[in-house]
Amino acid sequence: MRILAALPYRALRWLLRMDQPVPLRTDEELAAEVERLARRKPVIVNLGLFTDRLPLWGLIVAAMLATRSPQLALTVFFVSYAGHGVGAGIVAPAWQELIARCFPVNRRGSFLGLTNFLGAGTGALGAALSAWLLRTFPFPTNFAYIFTIAASMILLSWFFLSLTREPVRAVTVPRRSNREFLVGLPAVLRHDHNFRRFLIARMLMALGSMGSGFVTVAAVQRWHVPDATVGIYTAVLLVGQTVANLAFGFLADRFGHKLCLEISAMASALGFGLAWLAASAEWYYMVFALSGIASSAIMGSAILVVMEFCEPQRIPTYVGIGNTSVGLVGLIAPLIGAGLAEASYGLLFAVSSGIALSAFILMRWWVREPRQAAKLTR
Repeated sequence: MRILAALPYRALRWLLRMDQPVPLRTDEELAAEVERLARRKPVIVNLGLFTDRLPLWGLIVAAMLATRSPQLALTVFFVSYAGHGVGAGIVAPAWQELIARCFPVNRRGSFLGLTNFLGAGTGALGAALSAWLLRTFPFPTNFAYIFTIAASMILLSWFFLSLTREPVRAVTVPRRSNREFLVGLPAVLRHDHNFRRFLIARMLMALGSMGSGFVTVAAVQRWHVPDATVGIYTAVLLVGQTVANLAFGFLADRFGHKLCLEISAMASALGFGLAWLAASAEWYYMVFALSGIASSAIMGSAILVVMEFCEPQRIPTYVGIGNTSVGLVGLIAPLIGAGLAEASYGLLFAVSSGIALSAFILMRWWVREPRQAAKLTR
């Protein structure tokens, strides 16, 4: 995917502050360029402003077009939202390495856990404000207000991110052509056995989550639970997620992120197992609590642990490989889940539970804790 095709050639040179011309790049080729940058912050702040933050302002335009041209409004909405998602993916490797540079290994978990905890709290406040705006103002004015607030907050977060002071590291990675870099990617997986095993376990975790989008639907169809109960399910999920964010953050700093991912995989296996065997709608309270616990590790430890498998200068490449491989499985998983749901929700949850349990077994006994592995190689 030509992720930088939308930016002019000269503007891109300025955004990344590179001395050499920058032609259109694929994700993997961009990782090679990022590896050779002494600083990651210009990528996140300068490039991220255009690829990640500004596309959200298109949602406001979509809301304003909703009554006059619904089809055009939908097009603008999906293009803007997709642009934001793709843009966030573009700067994700640089953002993850910025965290690695700013925080030592034994502080990253608590940092991300605390920020996710605070993010969940402000997200709950945002949801309450959105509900009030939807009730108080007519369509599409209510959505225009909501999108304006959201885009403004995202832009405000960019401002604070721009104030970050990044430790600068000397560039030690030799310059390679794009062909040399791409040809060398399979060698990373071929020689780094532990990272390869980790990716297999992570892809199984992603595949095992294929039943997540069908849990609420199954509860509604099987027990005809009212909307109020669905709201309580969502609240239980958020509580489990919020508490686990804090717990996993401090647990990861002390014992490593692999342990948090093991707990996540087991929570996922137990949650889908309960959804499969549930005798009443009350069982789903625990299902959603376990789902919140499982998802919190994915938002924290799954991101941070990749940085511990390699030297600091190789983080963009490892992050790129990890995000691409797991992301591809994440795209396929809901399609497989939908096919299994056509046959039976019970079958879907049973298969999801079995895959998640397999991921736990592999993560627990096949993958070595990267911190311990690094100590043995020194």
